[in-house]
Amino acid sequence: MVRALAVSDEVEAGLCAGAAGRLGVHLVIAAGDLPFDYLAELCDQVDRPGVLVPGNHDPDLSGYSQRAGMWLRAGLPARWPGPAGFVDADGRVVDVAGVRVAGLGGCVRYRPGPNQWTQAQQARRARRLVRAARRRTRADGRPVDVLLTHAPPRHCGDRPDPPHHGFECLHDVVTALRPRLLVHGHIHPYGERVPDRMIGKTRVVNVVGRRLLEM
Repeated sequence: MVRALAVSDEVEAGLCAGAAGRLGVHLVIAAGDLPFDYLAELCDQVDRPGVLVPGNHDPDLSGYSQRAGMWLRAGLPARWPGPAGFVDADGRVVDVAGVRVAGLGGCVRYRPGPNQWTQAQQARRARRLVRAARRRTRADGRPVDVLLTHAPPRHCGDRPDPPHHGFECLHDVVTALRPRLLVHGHIHPYGERVPDRMIGKTRVVNVVGRRLLEM
């Protein structure tokens, strides 16, 4: 069993005051819109790796790759602007701490800036992600465990105002990959209890603030 600390959107001050290190987690999962120094501190405290997708308030992390421990952009050495200890899963399928994660960051486009997509743009990215995930599964027989997104699926925990609409294509991704969990942020509960939702057999979990997940 893998125990994960999932975080998004809202800084939990207690985690940086030592609480994170006492949770006994194997992995940190970040669904976007958190300060990168906060995420790096969480990885330091738990002494475990992290996986993230960017939110709409995060800087652009696209175009970076890692080879032999060195970060590259456009084939040249570069300093990755993301948090230390984390792997970027946006548009990718990655294996971290024994968990296979497929990621789609960002939210529905509502203003200029990075990590925002129209429904059609995110649908194209989703189709590429599904193809990549299927290739990986054919190669080693392992399915995707977690679909990690910033925004939720449309009509599955999203909100009526356009900036907080979910992505319609995420329903198709869940149908194609059948992950155990879909982990998202972006939708602040403002003190209300947020129930988990289901798409088929996939549990959809809003992790704004923090959640402990067992897989």
